[in-house]
Amino acid sequence: MNPVSRQVHLREIGVPPQRGGTSAIRQLVLQAPAPVIAKALGYHDKTATRLVTEAGGTWSRYAPGDHTQ
Repeated sequence: MNPVSRQVHLREIGVPPQRGGTSAIRQLVLQAPAPVIAKALGYHDKTATRLVTEAGGTWSRYAPGDHTQ
């Protein structure tokens, strides 16, 4: 799902897209690393990182990439 289709779905159920979307993403970044959420939803990683900081999340030290080495 990308940000545009997400806004369409939120409007269809009566949720203001900006407020509802930001609240939903803030909840997601509290549950998973911001880079993972950003990639899954098509957001810039800096936007997701800012949201996790604003929400008081603890994923600020997550290092994306290959950790198999």
